[in-house]
Amino acid sequence: MKPILTTIIAIAFTALSSNASAQNEINDQNTPLHLMQPQYDTPYGIPAEAEVKATIDRVLAYLEQAMPATAEGNKLAKGSFRLTSYEAGVLYAAMLNAGKQTGDERFTRFAADRLGLIARQAPKEAKALEKDKEYDPQMRMVLFPGALDDCGAMASAYCRLNMAQADKAYGAVIDRYVDFVRNKQYRLPDGILARHRPHHNTVWLDDMYMGVPCMAWYGIMNNDITAIHDAVKQIKLFKERMWVPEKKLFRHGWVESMTPHPAYHWGRANGWAILTMCEVLDALTIKGKSEETAADRAFVLDLLRQHIEGLSALQDKTGFWHQLLDRPDTYNETSCTAIYTYCMAHAINEGWIDAQTYGAQVLLAWQACQTKVNAKGQVEGTCVGTGMGFEPAFYAYRPVHAMAAHGYGPMIWAGAEVIRMLRTTHPKMNDSAIQFYKTEQKTDKPIFIEGNTDAEILW
Repeated sequence: MKPILTTIIAIAFTALSSNASAQNEINDQNTPLHLMQPQYDTPYGIPAEAEVKATIDRVLAYLEQAMPATAEGNKLAKGSFRLTSYEAGVLYAAMLNAGKQTGDERFTRFAADRLGLIARQAPKEAKALEKDKEYDPQMRMVLFPGALDDCGAMASAYCRLNMAQADKAYGAVIDRYVDFVRNKQYRLPDGILARHRPHHNTVWLDDMYMGVPCMAWYGIMNNDITAIHDAVKQIKLFKERMWVPEKKLFRHGWVESMTPHPAYHWGRANGWAILTMCEVLDALTIKGKSEETAADRAFVLDLLRQHIEGLSALQDKTGFWHQLLDRPDTYNETSCTAIYTYCMAHAINEGWIDAQTYGAQVLLAWQACQTKVNAKGQVEGTCVGTGMGFEPAFYAYRPVHAMAAHGYGPMIWAGAEVIRMLRTTHPKMNDSAIQFYKTEQKTDKPIFIEGNTDAEILW
């Protein structure tokens, strides 16, 4: 009898235990499952303005030490990054924009101090060369630009600064840079900017940024409508060769002798393209609603919107974009993600695209970007300088490094423009998702659309 009794008792305890477990289990009857918190790979939600500012402040503090604005004799002091590279030009333009958008003069001073130092050193270096012919490698790009990388991005930054300051002290430096871009850079017969590497008559998408915005800014600064038209003509020529309409993306390189032509959609090169369009549209906005530039503006704005549509479809769930945009097996890359963050936020802020459509993607992208700023203020996860390849391995295995200067300007640019977007748009968490509204939503309760009878859609 004892074994039977033991079995009965065991069955009873199992039943009691199962009943208790059933009472305690999470199910649709006793738990609002839609309120469970997802385990996101990167932070999700609407960042506070102060959080965004703290991130770019950390980058600024690091760069102030890494890029000293001093000279040693007739030569620029050597820091961790060069003061006269195209990456520096991107950074200075970003710093000037950050000073404007945040009201923090430290950003403006960072650019003005270094651009001013370079301009003052140029005549000193020229005199030193007359004596000993030994030049400062950093100043070589200023005095003797030999490629678009030497001068285009720096010229754009100088134009911005020159237009903002009363003394207009940088005309000589700007003229030297822009003269190379407009008159000395190699071009194909139709006028498009070109190079002889890696093959004869190669067009690089990177050169949209290295050669085009400075023409537009120079035209605005000097009321030179020809320079503005030339800038837009270049965008049209790049579109003819580089644009892949079915993907709404640009290929990285075009080689005259290739048939058929491959298309590798490198992230940062597409970043230079979209940044170019934003810069040219900004210049045209300063020009105003002129009949002389109306067609130019319409063309660039349409292409910008198409490009944003193509890019937005390829954002990774982490908020990043990939090294090769349409190949999710390639790594998440910081510099292109930061450029897209800036350009999409800027397009929202300027009214070129809709915040309700794209605002949440911008905030997701910013949250991804800020995870790449380490405690020292270094920007991690940036692809190093990259040539041109025609198979996926070349791009997929390019190294990343915190000393790749390409990530710093885009990070400053992105953070400052996100701050502006947070101030001028109306994001709100609703049903655990980021939503943007036409007007400010002051309630913390569920937000319902008037006339909508299906409450579950929103809450």
